[in-house]
Amino acid sequence: MTDGTVRNRRADSSANEELAKLARHGADAFGYRAELRIDRQLAQLLRLRVSQLNNCVYCLNLHYEAARAAGIPRSVIDTLTAWWETDFHDDAARAALAYTEALTRVADATIAGGFGARHDTLTEHFSPEEILEIIGIVINMNVWTRLKLAEGAVPNLTARAN
Repeated sequence: MTDGTVRNRRADSSANEELAKLARHGADAFGYRAELRIDRQLAQLLRLRVSQLNNCVYCLNLHYEAARAAGIPRSVIDTLTAWWETDFHDDAARAALAYTEALTRVADATIAGGFGARHDTLTEHFSPEEILEIIGIVINMNVWTRLKLAEGAVPNLTARAN
């Protein structure tokens, strides 16, 4: 269990005002507390998936907890790393998750030629405004995961009572 505090092992981004503003602006607009058009649970699954893809310990800790707080069933959270193998997601969620992976791993998606197709699939399920929110969520999460990885941010553990 974590105590809510974080230790930065490598760098402290708060020492650079512009870097801190960049990250904070994205969080305010597209973070887990932002008011968005797209479904709150879907938005949280996208944030968690980016955290998983980028192996960010800080982000994983934060977004697993946020997913639980959003009321996402445990089985959906626990199987997100293989979402395509489950029946838990409708076609819209599948399109958003596939796009999230393509935008996060953009080099792989553009080489394989699948990036445009994944975007086109989004248009079958989401409005242009919702697509821009999905893009914002994914870009924001990629900024945060890279920032926290650069910092070496890790959550502090609290001792468990026996």
